[in-house]
Amino acid sequence: MLPRYTDTVPTTRTRRFPIVKKSLPLLSAFVALAAALAWLAAPMRGDEKKPFPPFGKIDRIDPAFDKLIAPDAYLENLADGYGWAEGPIWIKDGGYLLNSDTIGNTMFKWKEGEGKSVFLHPSGCLHDCDDIKEPGSNGMTVDSEGRLVFCDHGNRRVARLEKDGKTRTTLADKYEGKRFNSPNDLVYKSNGDLYFTDPPYGLSRKSHKEGEPEFPGMEMDYCGVYRLSKAGKVTLLTKEMTKPNGIAFSPDEKTLYVSNSDPEKAVWMAFDVKDDGTLGRGRVFYDATEGAKKKLLGLPDGMKIDKDGNLFGAGPGGVFVLSPEGKLLGMIATGVATSNCNWGDDGSVLYITADHNLTRIKTKTKGAGWK
Repeated sequence: MLPRYTDTVPTTRTRRFPIVKKSLPLLSAFVALAAALAWLAAPMRGDEKKPFPPFGKIDRIDPAFDKLIAPDAYLENLADGYGWAEGPIWIKDGGYLLNSDTIGNTMFKWKEGEGKSVFLHPSGCLHDCDDIKEPGSNGMTVDSEGRLVFCDHGNRRVARLEKDGKTRTTLADKYEGKRFNSPNDLVYKSNGDLYFTDPPYGLSRKSHKEGEPEFPGMEMDYCGVYRLSKAGKVTLLTKEMTKPNGIAFSPDEKTLYVSNSDPEKAVWMAFDVKDDGTLGRGRVFYDATEGAKKKLLGLPDGMKIDKDGNLFGAGPGGVFVLSPEGKLLGMIATGVATSNCNWGDDGSVLYITADHNLTRIKTKTKGAGWK
């Protein structure tokens, strides 16, 4: 028989329930520990209370920016450890994001609740890659059949990954018999034509020495913007830009935006698109050369357009948010060199590749083409 409490504990007022009293510090510590564990476990439960650490800051320049990015929105750091993170693309059939590590020659997959994992390695150069600075894949998109189409730096081509996840098909690797420099970024037009840029960054060597060519192996004396027609014909659209990089269409496809990652002319260009798909007049859409000369990290790079024609483009200091008229509305200031961005989830989340990191921010808009 268990002893009654009054059998062992005096009943005076000042000595009542001494066992409970002595246990209070331990109980308090236990409660505090449980609360701390519950707080730490919040991200694993999918709570909305900042499950990922904040990254960078938001600079609001024009009141119109608040219609795109809520006042309480912040940039989340989802994953890190990339050599140079690039080319994010949301895969709707599966609900995950792919992005390139151009230096690590790897495509990575990121999925909510699962985190970062290797999707494809090598993602670019297959042979004799040791001296190439950026041998991996770069910009990525999907075609009308949901197949992954990507810029293959190391193999100097535009390629497609077939549905088996292994077979790679070359879509374009030459123009007029000469090999491309290293296709960088790409975008589909609604008619199935593929537009892409061809700067030389994939030719850069780790062992480059002063006085040697910066980009050895170039077979062309220019950096072009091209169109690969649905029928497979390659057309040079312009060779007037020194370092064409990011590329995107306006929602009505009447304007093609191309960024120029040259510190001497760090601009986004806007080209009129003719009825036959070639380019007409080009104009400077936004000039960020001043920021580049101030040594802000990054240059005009990958970009995406929202449903209303606002441009979200990586540039000196982070992601520039520009109105359809070319007015700077605000900045998603990452604080590091930023390469690219793309829409994901329901089309309202902007994923941003920033140096060694994959980040995202919830917006109040949606990407062009998203329902």
